[in-house]
Amino acid sequence: MAAEAAGGIELLAAIGYNGHIHSGLTFHPDEKHILYPLGCTVVVQELGSQKQTFLRGHMSDISCLSVSRDGQYVASGEATSMNCKAEVILWDFQQKKLLARLSLHKGRIEGLAFSPSSLYLMSLGGQDDGSGTMRVWELDSVKRNIHPTECRTAQLKRMFTCVKIADDDSYFYVGTTSGDILKVNTNTKVMASYGPAKKTFSSGVTALLLLTTGDLIVGTGGGIVALLKTSNYRVMKKISVQGAVTSLTCGHQGRQFFVGTNECQIYHVNVVEFKEELITTCHNEAVQDIVFPLGVSDLFATCSKNDIRVWHTPEHKELLRIVVPNGTCHAIDILSDGNSIISAWDDGIRSFTARTGRLIYMINHAHRLGVTAIAATNDCKRIVSGGGEGQVKIWNIHEKSQKLGEILKVHTSAVSCIKIKKDDQEFITASLDGTCMIWDIVQFVRKQMIQTSRFAKCVCYHPEGYQIITCGADRKIRYWEVFDGSEVREVEGCISGSINGMDITSDGACFVTGGDDHLVKLWDYIEGAVTHVGVGHSGSITRLKICPGKKYIVSVSADGAILVWKYPGSH
Repeated sequence: MAAEAAGGIELLAAIGYNGHIHSGLTFHPDEKHILYPLGCTVVVQELGSQKQTFLRGHMSDISCLSVSRDGQYVASGEATSMNCKAEVILWDFQQKKLLARLSLHKGRIEGLAFSPSSLYLMSLGGQDDGSGTMRVWELDSVKRNIHPTECRTAQLKRMFTCVKIADDDSYFYVGTTSGDILKVNTNTKVMASYGPAKKTFSSGVTALLLLTTGDLIVGTGGGIVALLKTSNYRVMKKISVQGAVTSLTCGHQGRQFFVGTNECQIYHVNVVEFKEELITTCHNEAVQDIVFPLGVSDLFATCSKNDIRVWHTPEHKELLRIVVPNGTCHAIDILSDGNSIISAWDDGIRSFTARTGRLIYMINHAHRLGVTAIAATNDCKRIVSGGGEGQVKIWNIHEKSQKLGEILKVHTSAVSCIKIKKDDQEFITASLDGTCMIWDIVQFVRKQMIQTSRFAKCVCYHPEGYQIITCGADRKIRYWEVFDGSEVREVEGCISGSINGMDITSDGACFVTGGDDHLVKLWDYIEGAVTHVGVGHSGSITRLKICPGKKYIVSVSADGAILVWKYPGSH
């Protein structure tokens, strides 16, 4: 069955938020939903139940987002290559339907704004020229054009970052990279005041929010959210958040607001108490690996650049975060007893308790060019690691001692994947040198060498152990006999790009793949054909797993997203 004719895979949840987009986080006027971008998708999340719906229509990453004041419409803009058209899509919020595609800009949509009446949508395109221009535009609806007027700031020279207009349109506030705020008269286009005069905000003002009381909420590049008295720009209250503030949004009541940061965190803040509550968190770098504990479907772990996180699958909530500052984690595994997480880092191997994240042990400099792949035997007594230099090492592990048992030197490039057979007698390694090696883990000898073409990214044993399947940069999925290393079958895995991840069901009936085409594909193992396709990722899929019991598929990608899918036919 061709992928085009395959059925769909239902997306249950998206764990991720692109916090790098200025004003990307929006509080809907119904005060029941928040909206935010994730790749080429707009996520609509209900605050109470955390239920998500998705607005899909963009072919490129979303660059800006806006909601009309009456809450009826949503507008999203995208970023494309410089000479390609960049679309604005208009959505019906209640029906979650695409209403119109507006294709006049090229390259990137910088900003979107609805008029207070919701009759007009303004779009801003083109690159920022860096000249620090501030303009007021006036609409002539009869002649269907707009006229700009430069604002005057006396001798003050600033670079402007954000703007917020008062409800009565009499004035507006502008944030600057210098860390101060300018108040400008809308009618005269002349600066009325600015501040703070002495103690400006470090790392600049990056977001503004004007409350119904006339007070101002200020977000900064240094992770400070402050409540300011606009009459004298005095800070009355402030809190700290993780990352530079990129979004501030509140409802009509002004009793609560939300903060988005460039480290992909979303906070809820009560205006009166002025205390932050973290409501959404995710990786802010590419997710490198994902693993389920043996026999458990409701928990999974992921790793990114400097952290490992454990998630609750049904509620898609973070349960545990392990951070190693300045480290880079490439792969993880969970021991079969469920007690510890082993992880592959650029400076060695680390083992953590699965419940608390406490460091149990570390093997420093386990590989000369960093540890790139890792797996544990089912008896929890040995670890097999692969390095950037191509070596494979077998470690005898205990909580108080970790000893190197053997070094296997055959691969000439980084080891990308390691899988151990259920009986702990054999394991297989895949390498970017284009080879897969089947090893005897007892005798420490190579049993077979399989020559795939180009970079081998992932390998899986069939549960019965007689075959393996491989994938990589050549876009092919290949079946091999374990006994003699002969190729049994070759199928086209994708049209373009690399296949980076693969996993097989416990009964061996189906397997999933994901890669640079951003698609999750479910395959029939015997037929070698795609039966279902999941569309949702906007970044290259790096790894994916089918949970024990075939209830979920979880895929992770280079843009930091984690997507939870319903396994077709599951209840």
